[in-house]
Amino acid sequence: MINAIGVVEFTSIAKGIEASDIMAKTADVTLLVAKHLCPGKYMVLVSGDVSSVRQSINAGIELGAQHTVDHFVIPNVHPSILPAIGGGNDLTNVKAIGIIETYSVAASIEATDEAVKMAAVMPVRLHMAFGIGGKSYSIVTGEVAAVKAAVAAGSELAASKGMLVYSIVIPRPQQQVIDSFK
Repeated sequence: MINAIGVVEFTSIAKGIEASDIMAKTADVTLLVAKHLCPGKYMVLVSGDVSSVRQSINAGIELGAQHTVDHFVIPNVHPSILPAIGGGNDLTNVKAIGIIETYSVAASIEATDEAVKMAAVMPVRLHMAFGIGGKSYSIVTGEVAAVKAAVAAGSELAASKGMLVYSIVIPRPQQQVIDSFK
């Protein structure tokens, strides 16, 4: 079971690779994702106990300096977050969908975790800046009222970081729209 996750997102691929090495060397963390993103950014996602993740993220931020776009540490990450990154959560019986679009992957993951902790929703997709100009978005589903509360909470968090592009709640989406998320 993963207790905490942390992300640092960089404007430089080379600096991101260098930071991923120092982040892995600094603390006892597992490197879950270390990869380039559009448009030429690099993201490092680590997991472990809270103090190790904080130590690793701080090392990445320090090394990345002016190349750091965004970052976070989420203690007690919701268990539905990592499957949503892989697009592996269930899409049956969809009553409403909520979309939170952000300027960074870190803000999107953090906003989605906030959303699922705020209301009874399930993240079904967390798209991480591949082929969409460096932006990221998440899609959550549940009852309309829950989706509204979750999207509001996640949007507020992203907006407080200056990373919110747009958010919306769609009650009773057409099946063709739901199928397009698969």
